[in-house]
Amino acid sequence: MEILDYLKKEIENLDFSSQKEEVGQVIEVKDGTAKISGLLDVCSMEIIKFEGEEETLGIALSLEESEVGAIILGKDSKIKQGDIVKRTGKVASVPVGEEMIGRVIDPLGRPLDGKGKINFKDSGLIEKIGPSVIEREPVDYPLHTGIKIVDSLIPIGRGQRELLLGDRISTKSSLAIDVILNQKNEAKRPVCIYVAIGQKRSKLARTIEILEKNGAMEYTIVVAATSSDPAPFWYLAPYCGAAQGEYFMNAGKDALVIYDDLTKHAWAWREVALILRRPPGREAYPGDIFYLHSRLLERAARLSKEKGGGSLTALPIIETQGGDITAYIPTNVISITDGQLFFDAGLYLKGQRPEVNVGLSVSRVGSAAQTKAMKKISSTLKLELAQFKELEAFLEFAEEVDQETKEKIQRGQRMMMLLRQEERAPLPFEKEVLVIFAAVKGWLDKIELSQVKQAENDIIEYFESIKPGVLKEIKESRDISTELRSELEKGLREALQKYEVKGN
Repeated sequence: MEILDYLKKEIENLDFSSQKEEVGQVIEVKDGTAKISGLLDVCSMEIIKFEGEEETLGIALSLEESEVGAIILGKDSKIKQGDIVKRTGKVASVPVGEEMIGRVIDPLGRPLDGKGKINFKDSGLIEKIGPSVIEREPVDYPLHTGIKIVDSLIPIGRGQRELLLGDRISTKSSLAIDVILNQKNEAKRPVCIYVAIGQKRSKLARTIEILEKNGAMEYTIVVAATSSDPAPFWYLAPYCGAAQGEYFMNAGKDALVIYDDLTKHAWAWREVALILRRPPGREAYPGDIFYLHSRLLERAARLSKEKGGGSLTALPIIETQGGDITAYIPTNVISITDGQLFFDAGLYLKGQRPEVNVGLSVSRVGSAAQTKAMKKISSTLKLELAQFKELEAFLEFAEEVDQETKEKIQRGQRMMMLLRQEERAPLPFEKEVLVIFAAVKGWLDKIELSQVKQAENDIIEYFESIKPGVLKEIKESRDISTELRSELEKGLREALQKYEVKGN
């Protein structure tokens, strides 16, 4: 009996609170990925720990019946076959918050800019399901890009997903940087996140230099997975960028995230999937390649007032080959997004900058994301440019045209010239309205084509120095009243006096 009592006491004193640790073993290591046996209960996107020469982390991705495929978050040279792997019980997340603004980070949230440690308070899941339809609101507040052709003809709203696609020669990445620079002029400024995927370090350094020089790093986060980083980092980078933007969206603020570019992201996932022996499909991409981008871009939204009213706008970039927008990855992303800007290499070679093809570009939000002022002038612009394109094509087969047709063509040429814009020179909304108003109301019709850009500069300089109140009223009212229109016409007459024009 004494022995029995002793055993009972010992059993009562045993600690059953600690759970057994699940341990696995590395079967194979290859190009930033590992095959592991033994982790039967591991979750998708769970962080795991490799206990080799150095302790290295990984993320479980491919959950099979007898083994697990994982990406390695570090040097795979430090991991060898037979190494012990342990679960952490934590789902992959990255540091997020106000502390990240102005910093350059890698896809794990670690600083790359040499400015010291980031003392973050919050973290966000790398993988997350986007807001439901009930949690969203219609997109109706503009995201001004500062690019005349975009804001007038293919407007982008806050919470929208607008694709930028074109050949390598095109200026799509440069335009995306200009959009970030233009947010400095916005009263309700969004936090910007620029995600660089597979870029050369030298190109990324130039981009960061441009942002710093123009004061844009004050409201920008740069997430970088450079060309020298392994494919798993390319894969994780856009999800890290989405997590950064979601933090501000959920806090009731506006955010803008640029993914530059998702073509390289798709290449990275194809590489990882093939190494993990996932069944290949069209162009050797795995079957879930569509879901790869849809689950990323669905995280962009404008939330309802009950959810705080914040927004996350996404501008994904896709590289085409030979202007082919019907290729596999471009068509996939076109079907996910709310419109696209197509950068035409033909227009680029003709000297049109930005070389946006208005006929092949579309915004499915449309004029709902425009101010009243821009709506009033852009509808006429769309119609006249469409007529000009038709007549321009007709001219290739006709030697002579009547005077009316000739005037329409000349007017279209002046409008196309006006819509040209230098890099790093985004225009504030009120100045865009000013110069487009001048074009659609006929104030530039009698000016020589070669003088249109000079006339544009003269108009802006005149109103900045002589009539700044007009620009201020456009900015504040976001509309053109009858009185304001009268003031605009009076100012245009004086600004263009040396060109001897009368307007309509």
